[in-house]
Amino acid sequence: MFTHMSTPVSSIKNLGPAYEDACTKAGIPSAEALRALGADAAYAQLLRAGSKPHFIGYYVLVMALQGRPWNDCKGEEKKALRRRFDAIKSESFDKDLSEFERILDSIGVIERPRTP
Repeated sequence: MFTHMSTPVSSIKNLGPAYEDACTKAGIPSAEALRALGADAAYAQLLRAGSKPHFIGYYVLVMALQGRPWNDCKGEEKKALRRRFDAIKSESFDKDLSEFERILDSIGVIERPRTP
């Protein structure tokens, strides 16, 4: 989809080599591609590629793309981010789970399959 490679994902403050590796595996090859997708679409793509859902990982991405310190968001803004994270997570794979599996997933018991 994105054919030009430019700036590495890890050039975005607070996104390091591990985030860059996850983005590469998810087909997000550059900082420009990540910015073009935006936080929500990029995070959904990361989940579909096998990344485990973690609110902090989503939160760090949102703050990084806004050029803000990773821990800058508080109160109502953080609550709103949590609702967005829960919606992205749900849209990404909860629809295939039984109610029992959803409960196990909510406490972190279900391991997500990784795509090659």
